[in-house]
Amino acid sequence: MKIILLSGGSGKRLWPLSNDIRSKQFLKLLKNEDGESESMVQRVYRQIRDTGIEADLVIATGKNQEDSILSHLGDLIDIVLEPERRDTFPAIALASSYVFFEKNMDRDEAIVVLPVDPYAEIEYFETIKSLQELVESDKAKIGLMGIKPTYPSAKYGYILTENGTGAVKGFQEKPSETLAEKLITDGAMWNGGVFAFKAGYIMDILASYISFESFEDVREQYSVLPKISFDYEVIENENSISMVEYTGIWKDLGTWNTLTEVMDSHIVGNVVMSDSCNNSHVINELDIPITVLGAKDMVIAASPDGILISDKHESSYLKEYVDGLSKRPMYEESGWGEAKVLDYNDNEDGTSTLTKSIFIKAGECLQYQQHAVRDEIWTIIDGIGDVVIDGHVRNVRRGDVAYITKGQKHSIRAVTNMRLIEVEIGSEIVEEDVKDLEWAWK
Repeated sequence: MKIILLSGGSGKRLWPLSNDIRSKQFLKLLKNEDGESESMVQRVYRQIRDTGIEADLVIATGKNQEDSILSHLGDLIDIVLEPERRDTFPAIALASSYVFFEKNMDRDEAIVVLPVDPYAEIEYFETIKSLQELVESDKAKIGLMGIKPTYPSAKYGYILTENGTGAVKGFQEKPSETLAEKLITDGAMWNGGVFAFKAGYIMDILASYISFESFEDVREQYSVLPKISFDYEVIENENSISMVEYTGIWKDLGTWNTLTEVMDSHIVGNVVMSDSCNNSHVINELDIPITVLGAKDMVIAASPDGILISDKHESSYLKEYVDGLSKRPMYEESGWGEAKVLDYNDNEDGTSTLTKSIFIKAGECLQYQQHAVRDEIWTIIDGIGDVVIDGHVRNVRRGDVAYITKGQKHSIRAVTNMRLIEVEIGSEIVEEDVKDLEWAWK
């Protein structure tokens, strides 16, 4: 068995802590059994391994989340990057071709696909073994996990089954609460987006679109694949589908009101909260303090991306209010460290300036790269490291400054933990103005 974790999300519903780079699965707001903070992706990886499942794990995601995944999981898991965003069918097909070719799968071996961010008990992951047995024993071509509903929700899709058989007869997408109540009475289950199939099954579907003999063949033809969800392209066109039930705790922590239900602490960061506060949570990622008095049923969250003050129930409608806000993520974490945007200005002379605070872990380095339309100035605040500009390496420490003009190739490596201020100056400052290059540190 191989396991594919799907990692996506735009970060709108848990704004301002989440953004396009740091989606909800990367927020360290949960606690593990030792009381240490962990993210949803770290929790899911740990729970899979705690079940004793030794299957190869792969995360299918976009380039914008690669650094965050490396920061949270390191080299514990393989990453398959989409060349471009094209929905879940091509993403799953690409990741399946990776495990099939690169992990030497047999055609009759099971692939299980699940989201990277469910909040569930360990039994949820034990159920994965039942999905493996279901498809490898040819009881069905596709196996689904059905989650026993705890209330008639209009937020989830439902799996409809034949009474007592587990055979799937249909689906219902996000019904009204009245219809949901009737569906639950008739035995319908929530569709949590977990499914399994044989490797040969998905390879045959892929072969109906492109010719390939390797993972690279599939990757090079990615743009040819239809831009459609796996549910619409595969599941709804398959008749041989069966379901296994999961009856334990399961939550979609996609909104502030559901996330705060499972948080161990009511305050995170530099926060003072009065005893008169009731059922309120405050999360502060800024260096300045937040003091809260008398708040009831509130969620308050502050980060470099912005500040949210909301009634908990109203927070579920957050997305429509932040859709028009700045698209530039103000906070980024990576395997090398983290970066926070401090200031951005469009100047009267037609140039723009962006100021960042950057932390680099000892032994790590920034990507060797060059820019076409901007200059950069690095001022070392703390630590010792090496700067390379156009192949010339020099040692730097607190107080040193490095000037990089457009077109120059550059990088910095931290010998000890380093902090620096980066000022970007150019006719425009965009993420696309980055050309990654190779450099071997000695």
